[in-house]
Amino acid sequence: MIRKRQNAVNSKAARHTAAGAVLTELIIPVIRLEAHFSRAGEAIAATGGQTLARWLTLEMVAGQPATVAQVARRLDLTRQSVQRIADLLEKDGLTQYADNPAHQTSKLVRITARGRQTLRAIQSAQRSWANSLGAKIGEANLRQASRFVEQLTRFLADDSNPSATASGRQKLGAGRPRKGGTYDRPRS
Repeated sequence: MIRKRQNAVNSKAARHTAAGAVLTELIIPVIRLEAHFSRAGEAIAATGGQTLARWLTLEMVAGQPATVAQVARRLDLTRQSVQRIADLLEKDGLTQYADNPAHQTSKLVRITARGRQTLRAIQSAQRSWANSLGAKIGEANLRQASRFVEQLTRFLADDSNPSATASGRQKLGAGRPRKGGTYDRPRS
């Protein structure tokens, strides 16, 4: 009886298509790649006495001041995690909060002269690292990989709820990007 019921369950289980199997095989190498990029980012940020999360936040406000919510959206992180980092940067004198003419209660994060100096040191280390590794990989390969990653990111953002069935996605609100996820872990 159990064998008969198990066969019925197995026969209804979805099987991978060829493309689905290849996508599944891609997941672990991409996760490993993210780990390598994170370790490299932490090492590069350390040249300026910072962490990867602090470096990324400085980058987001270097061109023009932004609110914590704007920075969080650009980095696809939670507002709370970015707020914590912004507060630490402000405490260390690398950024300052400024009044926001567009919103009375949402302050702008503005980089300071000390923050720019720190960011320049990190950017110099990043350029050296990127130039060295880029030469090994090759410009054409990197452009192709960049296009693919951008396309894959768009597809994943559009399909943000993989456990929902195609017919149930609209009810569950799929397509709305979730904040945080595996990248919601900036450290101070």
